[in-house]
Amino acid sequence: MSETTTSKRPLRFALIAGEASGDQLGAGLIAEIKFRYPDAEFAGIGGDLMRQAGIKTWHDSQELAVMGLAEVLKHLPRLLRLRHSIFEQILNWQPDVFIGIDAPDFNLGLEKKLKRKGIKTAHYVSPSIWAWRESRAKKIAESADRVLCLFPMEPPIYARYKVVADFVGHPMADRFDMHPDKNIARQSLNLPFDNKILAVLPGSRLSEIQRLLPIFLDAITTLQRHYPAMGFVIPAANRHCRDGIEAVLKNKNIANLQIIDGRSHEVMIAADVIVLASGTAALEALLAKRPMVVAYRISALTYFIVKVFGLMKINYYSLPNVLANEAVVLELMQDNCTASSIVDALVPMLDSPENYQPLMQKFSQIHQELKRDASALAANAVLELAQKP
Repeated sequence: MSETTTSKRPLRFALIAGEASGDQLGAGLIAEIKFRYPDAEFAGIGGDLMRQAGIKTWHDSQELAVMGLAEVLKHLPRLLRLRHSIFEQILNWQPDVFIGIDAPDFNLGLEKKLKRKGIKTAHYVSPSIWAWRESRAKKIAESADRVLCLFPMEPPIYARYKVVADFVGHPMADRFDMHPDKNIARQSLNLPFDNKILAVLPGSRLSEIQRLLPIFLDAITTLQRHYPAMGFVIPAANRHCRDGIEAVLKNKNIANLQIIDGRSHEVMIAADVIVLASGTAALEALLAKRPMVVAYRISALTYFIVKVFGLMKINYYSLPNVLANEAVVLELMQDNCTASSIVDALVPMLDSPENYQPLMQKFSQIHQELKRDASALAANAVLELAQKP
C-alpha cells in the first residue's frame, strides 16, 4: 500500500476464521499487525479471542464450525447464503487484504471471488494438500495471492506449482515453553499435585463432541475403577463447546471430573496423559510434551465416501505422526475408536511414564522446528502483500 493510500485511511484487513484453532491464529495475527499499525482496522468472522484482539465481527466463527462431508451437505444452503452476504460486505468495506484462516471449503471460494474483484488475498493455514491431492496447490493459486503455511513440508509442494507460500511456523509452538512445568500448571488451575490427571479433549465442534465424548466418558468410567483418585479435566474451547459438553454430561454422575473454560494449554501441561480428537489438539499435546491417545470418528457417510473414492493419500491422520513421518502416537480411528481400546492404550502410559521419555525427546525436536515466531512472520507476509502495488 502506497503512502498516499495509507494517508487516506488506516490499513484495513478482513479476516474469516472458522473454529477455535483459527480464532487463536487470527488473534495472534491481529495483535502483531496492531503492534506495528495501531490504527489498523479489522472486520469479518471470528471468535472471542479475535474480538478481544480488536476485530469487529459480522458473524461468529461458530457459524462455520462444521466437519465432514455429511455435515457440510446438511448445512450447505445456510453456508452458501452466509458466503454470499459476507462477500458483499467485504466488497463494500474494501479491505487492503482479505485473510482466510483455515476453513478451506468456505474461504477458498470466497477468496477466488474477491481476487477477481481486485482484492488481495492470503490464505493462512494451508489445506492439507499432502493428505488429499497435491494438485490442489495449483487450484489454491486461483484463490490466494499468498499462502501462509504452518508446517515445513508444505511450501515445497506449492513451489512445484509456482505458488508463493511461506513457512511461518506454528503460533502454538511459540506459546509453549520447551520444558513445560506440570506443577506450575496444576497450581494455576487449582488441581491436586499428587493424583494422576487425564486431560480429555473431545473436539471443538459440536458434532465431534456429540460423537466422541460419550466414548471418552465410557473410558473414564473404566479408568476410575483402576485409579479411584484420578482426576479428569475437560477444557471447553468456547461457550458453545461448554454447552455441548454439559449436554452430553447431563444425568451422568462422574466423580473427579471438571470442565474448565479455555486454558487447554495449561490443562494439557497439568495432565499426566491426554485423550483427544484428531486435529490441532494433537499438536498442542505434542508441544505440552505429554503422552497421548488420538481417538476419532467421522460420520459413517463421510467415512464411506473417503474410503470408496480413495480421497486420502496419507498413512497417518494425526499431526504428531505426520510431522514425525512415523507412528509416534497411537491413532484409534473409526471402528477402532472404542472405550476399551482407549483404556488399553492409556494404562501403560499412566503406569510406566518413564517408557515415554524417548517420545518426549522426539516431541521436543518437532517443537523446535515449528517455533519461528509465526504471528510475526505471518504479519510480515500480509503487510508485504498490502503494500504491493
